[in-house]
Amino acid sequence: MKKVLSLVLLIVIASACSQKEQSSTQPDLSNRKNVVFILSDDHRYDFMGFMGKVPFLETPNMDRMATEGVHVQNAFVSTSLCSPSRASILSGQYAHNHKVVDNQSLIPEGTVFFPEYLQKEAGYQTGFIGKWHMGEHHSGKRPGFDFWASFKGQGVYYNPTINFNGTDEVHGDSAYVTDVLTNYAIDFISNRDKEKPFFLYLSHKGVHADFQPAKRHLGKYETEPVAYPPTMFPPGHERSTVSADQYNYDDLPNWAKAQCNSWHGVDYMYHGQINFEDFYRRYCETLLSVDESIGTVLDYLEKENLLENTVVIYMGDNGFSFGEHGLIDKRQAYEESMRVPMLAMGGGIPAASRVSEVVQNVDVGPTVMDMAGLGVKAHMDGSSFKKLLYQESIPWRDTVYYEYFWERPFPQTPTVHAVRTSKYKFIRYHGVWDINELYDIENDPNEMNNLIRNDDYREVAEELRSALFAWLSETGGESMPLKPDHGRRFDHIYRDTY
Repeated sequence: MKKVLSLVLLIVIASACSQKEQSSTQPDLSNRKNVVFILSDDHRYDFMGFMGKVPFLETPNMDRMATEGVHVQNAFVSTSLCSPSRASILSGQYAHNHKVVDNQSLIPEGTVFFPEYLQKEAGYQTGFIGKWHMGEHHSGKRPGFDFWASFKGQGVYYNPTINFNGTDEVHGDSAYVTDVLTNYAIDFISNRDKEKPFFLYLSHKGVHADFQPAKRHLGKYETEPVAYPPTMFPPGHERSTVSADQYNYDDLPNWAKAQCNSWHGVDYMYHGQINFEDFYRRYCETLLSVDESIGTVLDYLEKENLLENTVVIYMGDNGFSFGEHGLIDKRQAYEESMRVPMLAMGGGIPAASRVSEVVQNVDVGPTVMDMAGLGVKAHMDGSSFKKLLYQESIPWRDTVYYEYFWERPFPQTPTVHAVRTSKYKFIRYHGVWDINELYDIENDPNEMNNLIRNDDYREVAEELRSALFAWLSETGGESMPLKPDHGRRFDHIYRDTY
């Protein structure tokens, strides 16, 4: 019991001290960096060329960022879903605090996102380009941005309508959305007020399903072989490559087993609208234009001699499953869902460096604010990892926390809470009669052997469970937000119902 309490106490104290120390930091505007933050949609952490996960995948510009900058190897989101993750990035808060707990919930009145502090306290010119997708289904300008180019909801891949500073601009002639957004990004940088530092938030639709590559990329990987993950099929299945000794399928939660034959499962994915191999290849092809967009931005900054004082950060808003545990999509707390790519270069960041510490989406706002000379605000849950990017040693957490709240339109996935250290992951399910999960992710990175019934790991599970509830208590997450349903909108699940 002493060991459990000491672990919980250390986690809570470390979190509190980090926030207090940064909140008391006085603004230092003498060395403000320009920042370009590029966000993609549904890009999992290991689908980058230099990672070697997909042998045929080519991402030369992401590879360049890893070579000429820093690869943040252990980046995570606190909720693996578009709107909650994006709200966490902009607010620096966990979903249970900013209340955008699903893709329909509105942003609470009075919410302040970090670009407003850049404007008002650090003199930045700010621009937002691309997918907003938090509650309101409109493309209108939001506070905190001087330059605005966005679209409604999920948007479309071809011929998008963009709200450009309040006026709708229709892009026809097979205009591809990733290219269109990239052009707006270059427009913002080239026409900025050169007397001010700038912050650009370039938020791509790609690579959100349904995957539609640019025409120049469609079919590029048509003949490439697709590898199945070892947990895609249960042992004994005709297509399984593992034995029961290798994959403890018996202790996979029942909700995951049932989901295999659903909208988000490999046996009936999107209700049979596409097969797995085409799905996988189109995703990789759609990603190519996002990589090109990164390259276009980097090349322009370099041509204009801006890279020396401009930090470019690339990140995914959540991960994506491709058959692991028989699942596709995100939402769950498995590695491929909650883990995301993160790269940074420019602004004096050391080349070919690595950050192994765990960071989360709630840390993005505090980090950008730190680059602007501002301290983190008291209401933020995240911390700045700026010094880690510059290879400086600082006290830092070993633990990340995760939450996902059950959604009526996609009821296959239950409410999930998880805690992950560099050694273990504990996943707890709420509101379902099912088994929890414990993985030794250091030795079992594919999460094939659920240890929750193993008596040798009972103490580990108890410690992590206690740490999880200590985090919820410390951050105000002991009450789950309940949002109203939005009428007759979910016909693929509950046909003609409210």
